[in-house]
Amino acid sequence: MADLPSSARVVVIGGGAVGCSILYHLTRAGWSDVVLLEKSELTAGSTWHAAGNCPTFAGNWLIMQMQAYSIDLFSTLGDEVGYPINYHQTGAVRIAHTDDRMREFAHVADMARSQGRVMEMMGLDDLKSRVPQMELHDLKGGLWDPLDGDIDPSQLTQAYATGARKGGARIIRGCPVTGIDRNGEDWVIRSGLGDIGCRIVINATGYYAPDVAAMFLPHGGRMPPQIVMAHQYLVTEEIPDLQDAPGLPMIRDPDSSYYLRQEKHGLLLGPYENGGRIHWQGGDDIRPDDFSFQLFPDDLGRIESYIEDACERVPLLGSVGLQRVINGPIPYAPDGLPLVGPMPGVPNAFEAMAFTFGIVQSGGAGKIIADYITEGEPEWDAWSVDPRRFTGFADAPYAAAKGKEIYDHEYAMGFPHLQWPEGRNKRLSAIQPRLAEQGAVFGPFAGWERPVWFSEPGDNTDPQACATWDREGPWFNAVARECTNTRDAAGLLDLTGLTHYHLSGEGAATWLESRIAGGLPKPGRIRLGYFSSPKGRFAAEMTITRRAEDDFILMTAAIAEWKDLALLRNTLPAGLSLENTTRDMGVMLVTGPKARQVLEGVIEADLTKGWLTHQTARVNGQPFDLLRLSFVGELGWELHMPAAIAADAFDRLMHAGAPHGLKPFGMYAMESMRIEKGYLHWGNDLNADYTLAELGVPNTGPASRRMVSMIVEPGRRDAPGLSSIWQDGARVGLVSSAAFGHRTGQAIALGMVENGVEGAVEIDVFGDRLKAVIQPSMTLYDPANDRIKA
Repeated sequence: MADLPSSARVVVIGGGAVGCSILYHLTRAGWSDVVLLEKSELTAGSTWHAAGNCPTFAGNWLIMQMQAYSIDLFSTLGDEVGYPINYHQTGAVRIAHTDDRMREFAHVADMARSQGRVMEMMGLDDLKSRVPQMELHDLKGGLWDPLDGDIDPSQLTQAYATGARKGGARIIRGCPVTGIDRNGEDWVIRSGLGDIGCRIVINATGYYAPDVAAMFLPHGGRMPPQIVMAHQYLVTEEIPDLQDAPGLPMIRDPDSSYYLRQEKHGLLLGPYENGGRIHWQGGDDIRPDDFSFQLFPDDLGRIESYIEDACERVPLLGSVGLQRVINGPIPYAPDGLPLVGPMPGVPNAFEAMAFTFGIVQSGGAGKIIADYITEGEPEWDAWSVDPRRFTGFADAPYAAAKGKEIYDHEYAMGFPHLQWPEGRNKRLSAIQPRLAEQGAVFGPFAGWERPVWFSEPGDNTDPQACATWDREGPWFNAVARECTNTRDAAGLLDLTGLTHYHLSGEGAATWLESRIAGGLPKPGRIRLGYFSSPKGRFAAEMTITRRAEDDFILMTAAIAEWKDLALLRNTLPAGLSLENTTRDMGVMLVTGPKARQVLEGVIEADLTKGWLTHQTARVNGQPFDLLRLSFVGELGWELHMPAAIAADAFDRLMHAGAPHGLKPFGMYAMESMRIEKGYLHWGNDLNADYTLAELGVPNTGPASRRMVSMIVEPGRRDAPGLSSIWQDGARVGLVSSAAFGHRTGQAIALGMVENGVEGAVEIDVFGDRLKAVIQPSMTLYDPANDRIKA
């Protein structure tokens, strides 16, 4: 066993597949002064009992990139480091019982092709040809992924470790971390073998991650939103028919919720059962201090129906007995995606945890963390796994409810209008009960419950009625009503949860101007400010309201609250004040041609002030910030006020607005209207895969592609994000967002296309090519902004 050095540039805590991958990738980038600490032996946690499946299939663009990167790496890693790994690329068929599942497959296959991968849609004859042993009852078709397969998790981890050691890294086994302290800008990691100092530390400890996270609490950390689920898979005895046969492709049945593959001369079956069990939540079920190389007791009763279903699908499975059952702990985050990136609130610390598919994601995760450390930012837009996407609302009860919900619906389709029931009502605006009385159907936005549409008597508000890819569901007519009323009269939208920072202090303007592309607004004015990454890519968009010379309100998306706060704080000079006031604010948008008449009867303000102006107004004698802007492109004002006065202000507005036709509207209507205006949305259109120049920010350099608006032939479905755009048989771009524009009566998509692409194109919408036309302007509704400036 190696001796513990006194210091290192980087310390990785945790010796599973992910931790060893991070170490390997750091050495691959040329960083040799790196150390990994493992409390037991390498692979002793979830790695050793993992099934080791290696799909490229993913409904998330980044996860597909991570998994595809890992699979490419696995094909060369063993030879590169001189350590054999047991890797089988058998390919996989995914089978579909419904047309909606086939549409999901078609979209993922389209995404894969956009990333340079190959997936093929399959008919029933294709399925039988690939897997003759499979019965085809009640199937619609399937998907073939030629790169799918499996790998030995322990051998993979040892290969990472071997490569890391050859690159100069040190691995210290039998070294439990007992505490973490600060020494100036450095960390001091205390362990059973002594102390080691470092500049950067990574928590990659799997199901032990909360223990290590607790050591960061005195340094600004938080407990990560992670739970542990028990996942079982079983391995059969040898099956004579498989002894001399070529490798059976993996079978994945997402509608029945299991995977089935060959394991040597037997079969391996792994269900994700509805009613999965959470472990180590307290009471009589507390995790031991050391759970190395251990499992939970078998619990086959939970998965009996899944075994029966799989036996009907592949009768070979039921032809022999069981050899062994694996029932082990697997971490889950509230959305089923891992936590990979900067540790919230803590400098020079990173997290790589909550991996439900850690083996196949290990390579991509190691690359992301190494990129952060050695390059300053990842090569890919890594927001969907960034730990800061979960802010203070994601407490232990939330993590438990959502994590179990994800496990119980592991293969659920991501229908865009389906609102899942668990983990709700974590953050409520002051007017939420009043909106509920008016028929609001709510959806969660970074924990905040916002109305997405407003029902009327007779509307179907059953969430399962929204389990469709179709454009027209229970919400559609309601959204049309809301858009029409906002266009013709006035609408009110609850935007509480919009992130607010208050920046002030002498020199605040000088510092802020140095951080953004373009100039600052004058006092009393508003403008958008764009922040770039070190490599010129999109980092943040904030609405900058300048109340006085050195007094600013900075606003960003609800979900970006912790990420953008870190962006600002990381370079904030001493003497400036930056306060996160989000929790204390209530925000309402009053917009539409009669918005001025509505407000005149309620607030004290100069409503003749022009577009993009700020003033301090009053309601019932109470001051608040009044901003002349509207994200839906109508005459409008945003009212930003203390939450304590928001309910009274809402009541006054609704009473005064009734004669003018004021009605509340929801986020789906806002989405429809903002797409008609060509306004870009954080996280969809605005992401780190694009440079500021590509997003149209002036004076930020050259760009080889640009964002456009397209009118699409209506069809039955809007293009899902990341649908490919085609012209003359070539892929020329990707859709970023789409919706039906009720004011224009057009199906609209926004997307990034190569420069020079104009006119007619086609968009791949769930496997169907729909005709579309690129418009000369991003703005399809009121292009001269006459209505918003009225």
